[in-house]
Amino acid sequence: MNKSELCAAIAENSNLTKADSGRALEAILNAIEAALKAGDSVALVGFGTFSVKDRAERIGRNPQSGAEITIPAAKIPSFKAGKNLKDAVDG
Repeated sequence: MNKSELCAAIAENSNLTKADSGRALEAILNAIEAALKAGDSVALVGFGTFSVKDRAERIGRNPQSGAEITIPAAKIPSFKAGKNLKDAVDG
């Protein structure tokens, strides 16, 4: 499912127009992004939790030359599925 299909599904299930559901989805995604940028986590009970994790600096290899390179430390977004989502996918 892509973003436009998700907007159509939201519109169908919520009695919103596709345009309104698209704006609602954008607002949700922007709010999650802003919270993660601020270092906060976003917990949607039963669905899952979005958070930011620190990835340490590490040594990697250049695939073309095989030379060792240093991959810098980074902050990465993470998602941990909640129990209800896990159960829905499994069952």
